[in-house]
Amino acid sequence: MRASRSLAISNMKIEKQVTSGQLDFTFTRRAAFVGGVQAAIGLTVAARMSFIAVADNEKYKLLAESNRVNLTIIPPRRGWFIDRFGKPIATNRADFRVDIIPDRLARKDETVQALAELLALSTDDVDRIHRDLKDAQGFQPVQVADGLDYDRFAAVSVRLPDLPGVSPRQGYSRFYPSGAAVGHLIGYVGTVSAEEYQKKKDPLLITPGFKVGKDGLEKTLEDRLQGKPGAQRTEVTARGKIVRNLTTRPETPGKPVQLTIDIDLHNYAARRLGLESGSVVIFDCLTGDIITMASMPCYDPNSFSDGIGRVEWKMLNSDDHIPMLNKALQGLYPPGSTLKPVAGLAMMRHGVDPEEMVVCNGGYRLGNRVFKCLGRHGPVNMTTAIMKSCNTYFYAMGRRIGYDNIAPVARELGLGQEFSLPFPSQRYGTVPDSAWKMRKYDQQWTESDTLNAVIGQGYIIASPFQLGLMSARIASGLNIQPEILMGKRAAPGPLSFPKAHLDVVREGMNLVVNGDGTAVRSRLPLEGIAMAGKTGTAQVRRISGSQRGQSGEWKYRDHGLFVCFAPVDQPRYGAAVVIEHGMGGARAAAPIAKDVLTFIYDRERAMASLVALEAGWGGNIEQRMAAKYAMFQNQPAPPPPLDPSA
Repeated sequence: MRASRSLAISNMKIEKQVTSGQLDFTFTRRAAFVGGVQAAIGLTVAARMSFIAVADNEKYKLLAESNRVNLTIIPPRRGWFIDRFGKPIATNRADFRVDIIPDRLARKDETVQALAELLALSTDDVDRIHRDLKDAQGFQPVQVADGLDYDRFAAVSVRLPDLPGVSPRQGYSRFYPSGAAVGHLIGYVGTVSAEEYQKKKDPLLITPGFKVGKDGLEKTLEDRLQGKPGAQRTEVTARGKIVRNLTTRPETPGKPVQLTIDIDLHNYAARRLGLESGSVVIFDCLTGDIITMASMPCYDPNSFSDGIGRVEWKMLNSDDHIPMLNKALQGLYPPGSTLKPVAGLAMMRHGVDPEEMVVCNGGYRLGNRVFKCLGRHGPVNMTTAIMKSCNTYFYAMGRRIGYDNIAPVARELGLGQEFSLPFPSQRYGTVPDSAWKMRKYDQQWTESDTLNAVIGQGYIIASPFQLGLMSARIASGLNIQPEILMGKRAAPGPLSFPKAHLDVVREGMNLVVNGDGTAVRSRLPLEGIAMAGKTGTAQVRRISGSQRGQSGEWKYRDHGLFVCFAPVDQPRYGAAVVIEHGMGGARAAAPIAKDVLTFIYDRERAMASLVALEAGWGGNIEQRMAAKYAMFQNQPAPPPPLDPSA
């Protein structure tokens, strides 16, 4: 009983009574806590809004402005190339173009197909666009077409809402009026590759219509030609439709570059090369100015600037005449008998009397071997030996003085030398001597090496550019330095040869053309103006028997060379013509030199001759290339490389 009472009392002590005051206090405390939290959140939001409105005001103002205003970069026009008389070589022409911005492209296949129908694109163009889109990155534009007429441009512009990622615009494109005639001289431009963009990250580089030099002078003079971009601000809707133009900052065109080239003469030389693979180089004997530097066949730089297609790339790449090679600067050939005037100067320097006779019986014996001559010339002195191109004379005298005494003279006249010219690549050839052979082959120089080298065979090789300079220096007696950019320069000093020595070899070269020499059929058809020269034939391979590289497969035929200067009495122009596998200088090279120098003095006569020749060749350069392209169109072709200049 007592235990039950104690338990009841205990339970009464545990239970507590909750009063209304206590309830009010608990509610008030909770409300204060919630209110505090709400106030803190409100203050945080207010502080953030104040920060955005005040501290970040400029940032969000710019973002809002960028949604309303579109800033477009205006690519600068490239500087022109002009010739020595101010005539255009490379210009810019206004055109309409259409590009695709890959990051904005929604339906690639449908968009490309629609553009192909609107712009009447060829299958080759469509393949190129798909290939470029595959390799493009981000906002790097892919060219669809340029040089469009207004109707096709407008047809795309009115359909822009259905073509996201398509960017039509008016701009300028590079234009080369002479086409393939100046490809190796000027080079070409193209769009920036992904690798080039990653190096600079300059937004100008991926602006539609902007292109950079990829080869030739276009590449090496890029900084001078590029100019500075402009900009245009336009008000747009949320969907990107232009409302109005706001402000425009005009671009600054690149600076023009004036070359020493006579573009009319250069174009004539390129056309006169016709179906041959070769080059023509002409110097001003008094200044060193490069008047002409034609190399054919060649690509059309307009095609590369527009984006070359696979058909045209296959046409160029399959041509055994190698149209991608600048033969004037990068072609190397044994100079053959064009070296004999050089050897004559070296012989006189080392005591050989130019009137001393050597009897030519058709060859020269060295030990058990007979080095053959081109004929039996009988007794010849130096002048006659140059006129008749007598190997026997030069074998005998070259062996007497040794080739180590001839090599320095060849170098003084420009062979084997490097010149400071703004071209991306030159090949300098080789003027060998005993020290060179020991370094390269660890072998002693032999007398048979001397006999080969003294007539321009064996180890010695030179470019047409060097041979033209050699001829100009012999003609003028001046140590002229080659120049391609117009400008003031110091007058050249004299060479180290006495005038009497130069007169001997000049007279020999005069008789080659105007006497009883090897190029009498190439005399200039001009009253009172004569050309002097020296023919040369260079073996491509060692040939036994009587064939001598004068027939058979084209690539095994001898090269034909001719160096010359005019007028004989007061030389002003020095030149070299090299025809690959032309089978002889008198046969292939000298007639071209004759016509090109005739053009300088009588354009009407020279053009009449050229037009008659081109009629038999299938037209001029452009017409022949178009016919060849048509022939390749129906043949399968692999895509060209991303950067053909690489």
